[in-house]
Amino acid sequence: MGRTLEITPPERSINLEKQQEAGGENVETGAAGTGAKRRGHETSNLEAATHLFKGSVGAGLFAMGDCFKNGGLAGATILLPIIAVMCVHCERMLIKGSILAVERTPGVDFLDYPETVEKSFEYGPRPLRRMSRFMKLVVEMFLCVTQFGFCAIYFVFITENLHQVLQQNGVDISMSMVMLITLLPAMIPSLMTNLKYISPVSLFANVALLFGLIATLTIAFSDGPMPSIGDRHLFTGGAQLSLFFGTALFSYEGIALILPLRNSMRKPENFSSRFGVLNSTMFLTTALFIFTGFVSYVRWGEDVAGSITLNLVVEDILSQVVKVVAALGVFLGYPIQFFVMIKILWPPIKRSNECAQKYPITMQVCLRFVMCMMTFGVALVVPQLNLFISLIGALCSTCLAFVIPVLIDFVIQAQVPKGLGMWSYIKNILILTVAVLGIVTGTYQSIVEIIKEFK
Repeated sequence: MGRTLEITPPERSINLEKQQEAGGENVETGAAGTGAKRRGHETSNLEAATHLFKGSVGAGLFAMGDCFKNGGLAGATILLPIIAVMCVHCERMLIKGSILAVERTPGVDFLDYPETVEKSFEYGPRPLRRMSRFMKLVVEMFLCVTQFGFCAIYFVFITENLHQVLQQNGVDISMSMVMLITLLPAMIPSLMTNLKYISPVSLFANVALLFGLIATLTIAFSDGPMPSIGDRHLFTGGAQLSLFFGTALFSYEGIALILPLRNSMRKPENFSSRFGVLNSTMFLTTALFIFTGFVSYVRWGEDVAGSITLNLVVEDILSQVVKVVAALGVFLGYPIQFFVMIKILWPPIKRSNECAQKYPITMQVCLRFVMCMMTFGVALVVPQLNLFISLIGALCSTCLAFVIPVLIDFVIQAQVPKGLGMWSYIKNILILTVAVLGIVTGTYQSIVEIIKEFK
């Protein structure tokens, strides 16, 4: 999923103990929440669908042109729906695991992704129970790495678009200098320790991204006759397919949103019904991905960039406006993505560090400063947006979207006599096989391509 994780219902309360553990902040985030009781206003089906859509459509949407270049027009059009179906099925397994874990945990009616994994193993077969804490840490690590990657990708996205505009207007500075200029504006809101001060910008960020997409596709259609489909690859080979898989998983990876959104609904059972929020939103998202990728690859072919905004003719005023607005939309999403990462990192640091317990605000601001500089450093070292997206998607998003939900399902089925039937076993092994192939080949190929760029 290239996507923002700021969408979490304000009605989900966090108990006082967990608030203090997080440094006294109002940590209402979807990626690393806490078990809690629901109260207050609950969201409708439409509101939940809107939140899920906004959380699933982000910077990865602008990379769909590169995704189709690596998958081919026909190949990507066929494979994207298959990946979407697999993602939805795994999200359903996660929901099922969470429901069962909540039923067996007194005083709690909501568990987030890491806690669902922990409780599933804790209530599972005896040999697996000792792994419960470890599995929770693994999920938190992958969520943290994914968010770190998002933040670094945001720096690259912003820098590449602004650099083109500045060059066109006579400001001749390097990409590294443009990235350095964006560091301070990105860092200031990221140092804030309360989400309520930065969350209002998320709506404008999504509007800016949507405007950037519509304007980019409009320019693509109006820029003369579209090239012939016969001039583009319909299918591609192994190395390119590996990069396609990573980019596709990066774009779809929104599984951390599923549980908090379902919990926020007035009728949670409508979230995963046949024509419910999950299926309808993923169908719309997949259709938008296919349309954007197909048009972008047909228009720009092998020259399509990691972000389709970079393919716009920079001499045109409208194109410059689109680049700036799209960069602004991504820029405003950076503090939210960054907040989720800190929400995962801060509690264990505070528990194990006496200085952090004594000066929580000061130490947390220091942590935020260090992590912001680290995302900046990674973005500076690996400036190729498309390769970065493929690497994060192949390595982290695949584990979160496919591997962990399958493990949860195995553990749950093992608790029921003869629960793991032949169909469930074959289906889960098939998903794991696809996931492992994607992780190994996608990560390897992304690293190979990144090394080539260094050379």
